[in-house]
Amino acid sequence: MDFWRLTHILSLCLMMAGVGGTLVPIWRAWATEAIERRVMLLEEAHRNETLMLLPGTIALMFTGYAWATASGVNVIVTWWLVALQVLTMVDLFIFIPLMGVGLRRVRFLALAAQKQGEVTPELKDAMADNVPLVFSTLIAITIPLMVWLPVFKPF
Repeated sequence: MDFWRLTHILSLCLMMAGVGGTLVPIWRAWATEAIERRVMLLEEAHRNETLMLLPGTIALMFTGYAWATASGVNVIVTWWLVALQVLTMVDLFIFIPLMGVGLRRVRFLALAAQKQGEVTPELKDAMADNVPLVFSTLIAITIPLMVWLPVFKPF
């Protein structure tokens, strides 16, 4: 059981590093006007999403189930754990993919704008959509809820 607890905590650390390494550059990219800086921040966010956020979230799910099984916790009738699973799956299957699609779109348009040397109308439209910004903020909002559930076990 200690092995699964350790691997779960390490997976949680990887996911949180991915959250911080992805969300903060996205927020900073929306705050900057310089195209070179924006491209650099969007590249950093894309790299961190691929290398830390996605693997960390997937590993968190698997190690969480393994730890629950090793501990003898029923993941179907423990209601706070069901709520935690739902939040994690919403993040993994809805918020992260939509953030990733929007991030890739903005990143490609920013690279094209950097090549042209100015902000293009397509990039302005993509930045006005705020897709990566909205879904990264939703991910950030779910994190405190995901921490609150196992700490206080409200139901």
